[in-house]
Amino acid sequence: MSHLNIEIKAKCVQPERVRNLLSARSADFKGIDHQVDTYFKVRNGRLKLREGRIERALIYYDRENTEGPKRSNVILYQPGFDPELKEILTESMGVLAVVDKQREIYFIGNVKFHIDEVNGLGSFVEIEAIDSAGTMGEKKLREQCAGYMDLFEIRKGDLISCSYSDMILNLKN
Repeated sequence: MSHLNIEIKAKCVQPERVRNLLSARSADFKGIDHQVDTYFKVRNGRLKLREGRIERALIYYDRENTEGPKRSNVILYQPGFDPELKEILTESMGVLAVVDKQREIYFIGNVKFHIDEVNGLGSFVEIEAIDSAGTMGEKKLREQCAGYMDLFEIRKGDLISCSYSDMILNLKN
C-alpha cells in the first residue's frame, strides 16, 4: 500500500504534556509497542523491517533530511510474522542500523502521533499526517502537521531532520 505522509520528528522534553494534550482531544490510544526497526542497505530511500507487537511491517520510504514538515512517500507491506523474511533481507542486502524503541501510538483522524523512547537517543515526538486514499492532498496534510506542532509548542531547535537510523549511525562515527 502506497501513501503520502507529511511528518515531523522532534525532541520531546515533556512527554507527559503531549500525552495530556492528546487525551484532552480524545485521541485514540493504540498502546505501547516495543519496536525493533532493522534498516537495510539500499541504493535509494530507506527500507526497514519493523518488528513489534502492535505494528509489524516492511516499510520503504523516500524522504529528504530537512527540518520541519517534510513529504515522505511510503510503501507499506504488512506480512505475517516470518523470521525468514528478516534473514533473507539481511543476507541479500546487509544491515545498516538497528533502532530499538518503546513507542506510544495515538490517532486523531488521519493524523498519527508517536511518543518514542529510543535506546541510546532519548525521547521524541512524531506527527504524521497521512493521506492513504490520495484524497486530502499535500497542502491539507501540511496544515494539519503545522497545527499540531503549534499545539505541542514544538520549537524549531527541537526539530530533527533525519531518521533514527541516521542518528544511531552518527553515534558510531
